[in-house]
Amino acid sequence: MDLVLVVLVVVIAGLLVLAGASVRVVTQFERGVVLRFGRLHGDPRPPGLALIAPGADRLRKVNMQVVTMPVPAQEGITRDNVTVKVDAVVYYRVYDPVRVVVDVQNYEAAIGQVAQASLRSIIGKSDLDDLLSNRERLNQGLELMLDSPAVDWGVHVDRVDIKDVALPESMKRSMSRQAEAERERRSRVITAEGELQASQKLAQAAEVMAAQPAALQLRLLQTMVEVAAEKNSTVVLPFPVELLRFLESATSAPAPAPAPVPAPRPVPVDGR
Repeated sequence: MDLVLVVLVVVIAGLLVLAGASVRVVTQFERGVVLRFGRLHGDPRPPGLALIAPGADRLRKVNMQVVTMPVPAQEGITRDNVTVKVDAVVYYRVYDPVRVVVDVQNYEAAIGQVAQASLRSIIGKSDLDDLLSNRERLNQGLELMLDSPAVDWGVHVDRVDIKDVALPESMKRSMSRQAEAERERRSRVITAEGELQASQKLAQAAEVMAAQPAALQLRLLQTMVEVAAEKNSTVVLPFPVELLRFLESATSAPAPAPAPVPAPRPVPVDGR
């Protein structure tokens, strides 16, 4: 009786071990690829419980989520001979778990190496201004360069973003001086344009005042009101230009010539 009980316990334990060895759990974001004696067996296993033959099958789980992979900073020389360091980030996901397992040994390392090589290639083909201002176009170029080999591995590259562009300190100082000079140039141009427009308006106002003397008088009265509004100890009273011209003409006119004096008449000697 004891022997039968021991055999039963051993059989039950063996069944439990066999069941544990033949049952695998595949999560929702994974797919299971079964290799039987090293050969692909069947379609990828969906999420849930997956049964395999113990000792004969081997289950490889593949993550189907979007993976964020940072690309280390790569140093290179741009097309206009500037040394920079550029780092990026790659977003990719697996769309074919069979190819990921069968066609490439380590797809994560392969994508990382291709991303670094593509980033260095983009640096050499671009100008510094493109790296600083046209990043969207460079991101699209990097995405195409990465997606082309990754498709053969069962991986799709969703997006590539250039994160930062590190410049030498000398280049930063040069760019700062250039930006300062550009701002100074714009300031001078704006000031000159403002003076030109002001002079044109003043010339138009002078023409109107010359044609309408009353406008000049109104302007003088307005000036007096503005001066009187301020609490000044000195008040300037402007004179009309016409009055000044009249006074100037009056002082510079020649004096009238004196009347001639009549000559004395001769007196007769004999009293006639």
